[in-house]
Amino acid sequence: MKNLSSGVKAYAFRLNPKDDLKKSILAFAEENKIKAGSIGTCVGSLEQFHIRFANQQRGEMKKGFFEIVSLSGTFLNASCHLHISVADHFGNTIGGHLLDENLIYTTAEIIVLELTDLKFKRELDLTYGFKELIVENRKRI
Repeated sequence: MKNLSSGVKAYAFRLNPKDDLKKSILAFAEENKIKAGSIGTCVGSLEQFHIRFANQQRGEMKKGFFEIVSLSGTFLNASCHLHISVADHFGNTIGGHLLDENLIYTTAEIIVLELTDLKFKRELDLTYGFKELIVENRKRI
């Protein structure tokens, strides 16, 4: 296991009703040329969630009103690995792998962190057949 360190640059932005949470984060990363990013925090609400639970092939979509309890993970300008937890109006919480079509209800306030000295990429790990995170030092010109 490599132990790499980096400087950090923080960004803050807000999503609006009907924005897609995952697509918006990836668009932000693309626009800002983020090569190694992480979610610092995210609070807000969804009118629809679409998540994949552990060891499942397909996601589950549900409409309603949900508070975003947490969002965490890593991303770069082309891909991400994000997990979300949401709570319904009773406080029942559910979470899993963030897919497309998580639609913002009122807002999502997001802080993202760019690890300025690193770059992420994903390579196939034959253990389970998933593309897993590779962390490298970012070469500066």
